[in-house]
Amino acid sequence: MSDDEREEKELDLTSPEVVTKYKSAAEIVNKALQLVVSECKPKVKIVDICEKADSYIREQAGNMYKNVKKKIERGVSFPTCISVNNTICHFSPLASDETVLEEGDMLKIDIGCHIDGFIAVVAHTHVLQEGPVTGRAADVIAAANTAAEVALRLVRPGRKNKDVTDAIQKVAAAYDCKIVEGVLSHQLKQFVIDGNKVVLSVSAPETRVDDAEFEENEVYAIDIVTSTGEGKPKLLDEKQTTIYKRAVDRNYHLKMKASRFIFSEINQKFPIMPFTARALEEKRARLGLVECVNHELLQPYPVLHEKPDDLVAHIKFTVLLMPNGSDRITSHPLQELQPTKTIDDPEIKSWLALGTKTKKKGKKGDKTEGSTEAEPMDTATNGAASQE
Repeated sequence: MSDDEREEKELDLTSPEVVTKYKSAAEIVNKALQLVVSECKPKVKIVDICEKADSYIREQAGNMYKNVKKKIERGVSFPTCISVNNTICHFSPLASDETVLEEGDMLKIDIGCHIDGFIAVVAHTHVLQEGPVTGRAADVIAAANTAAEVALRLVRPGRKNKDVTDAIQKVAAAYDCKIVEGVLSHQLKQFVIDGNKVVLSVSAPETRVDDAEFEENEVYAIDIVTSTGEGKPKLLDEKQTTIYKRAVDRNYHLKMKASRFIFSEINQKFPIMPFTARALEEKRARLGLVECVNHELLQPYPVLHEKPDDLVAHIKFTVLLMPNGSDRITSHPLQELQPTKTIDDPEIKSWLALGTKTKKKGKKGDKTEGSTEAEPMDTATNGAASQE
């Protein structure tokens, strides 16, 4: 099939093969997340865990579709990040970084995998401690989890992106937390991690997005980040940025030899998906990346922070809007939470009471592996419920 024909026939969930590829990527990403959680221990270097998870994804994805005639691209669709405490996102350090985890740290783990460009992403929050999570730490995680559960029920055909934005803010407020500004939940398409249809985390005058309605057979990465602080991310140090994505529509003739070397390596290895500078030759990368970013050949994913004593939680999941309802394909069970707040708001309770399937299909115990049947969420658990 020529590129033009492929353009005309956009592959979506109407093709069973596409659904299988999404679910295969999701299965790998869910297992990679389990691996990360099991490796997170006090005094372990963050970079070692990130590297282990990325290698696992490359290996597992590489084992799939080995014997097909046409080469299928597969591997990491978003490098493993472990952002601690008031760090909001995108912390995936270079090999030389000595940062280690400490007892009591609140970790945001963010990972992605793709098979043939069909992307599954997940983010999860884990506190490095034994026993239940209590106090404000429990509030901020419960806020993210309950907001994710509400979003799962509102991202459905016929609903609007604005409905989800308003709802998740209301949920966060119920836990006396804020949704972090500037986070976008994107539609996913083949080889596109940041599709044009988006859900805004917070409506603000300076960030406007087009109104959009969800449609059947679409796929979304729903991205919820909550904070005990103001929810206003700050860039403290550009040198911490290690994740970039090729801006496919930009061209520029680079002046420096180091930049040209690195850019050619990026075009060969990472033409489309986000990647980490760890995967490049480190000495040249530092020099070369600056010129590439200055001329907008690369889109940086900066490491953002809240104020030092604020806690930040992150939950992200991939959802397929199938004809028989929404199928959340990425998730990880949460620790036991004992939040200080309970959900009493009738509107939030009514959202959580919605199911996610439109038709009853098969028997109740008849679940496909890797998919998540979301029944109405029990609000008595105060947002501590989690999807196995």
